[in-house]
Amino acid sequence: MAYGDSTDPKNRVVAIVLVGLLTGTLGYGLVNGLNIQMVKTLAEKLDVIEVEEPPPPEEPPPPPPPDNELPPPPPVVVPPSVLPPVSQNTLRDTTPTPPPPQPPQVLPPPPQAPPPPPAPSRAAGAKAKGNPGRWATNDDYPARAQREEREGTTGFRVTVGPDGRVTGCDITSSSGHADLDQETCKLVTRRARFDPALDRDGNPTTGSYANRVRWQIPKE
Repeated sequence: MAYGDSTDPKNRVVAIVLVGLLTGTLGYGLVNGLNIQMVKTLAEKLDVIEVEEPPPPEEPPPPPPPDNELPPPPPVVVPPSVLPPVSQNTLRDTTPTPPPPQPPQVLPPPPQAPPPPPAPSRAAGAKAKGNPGRWATNDDYPARAQREEREGTTGFRVTVGPDGRVTGCDITSSSGHADLDQETCKLVTRRARFDPALDRDGNPTTGSYANRVRWQIPKE
């Protein structure tokens, strides 16, 4: 339902006419040089009709619900269906299980032939040539030691080169007399000759030789 404008058309026409008169009067006063005070007086004497718009009618309240309205029915709950278990036929594999594979056998290595025995060593020490007793004789007795009747035994060790000659002499035990010891090394170094020492392979090498000289004054 629509509600239209309920303002009286007559009041609207009267307001339009009054506004027109006021506008015309102001315009005429301005054109003919009327006093502005006169225009204000005329404007104050004019009564403007205020047209009030009536309020819209109130809507009627909704009708009350009927007394015989029934509550909604409760929801229908369907119980879950319980199905019996389905029996399944289990097939058993009757194929025999093959035995596990045997681990490979590791055979021991064949016995190795023993290494050949090493060649026999041909090493040997220096050997004196001739009679060592002739390296120092009574004729070699120092004259002073003989006059003083000094006697003793001198131990010595000589170094023999690959050529069989003496290259060094050391006193290993003294006779107690320095002149007898010195004469021993001098005579042996000059007279002694040797077969040189041999290494493992039989090659000549440097060796050594040790012995003693007994200094004793001959009896007449």
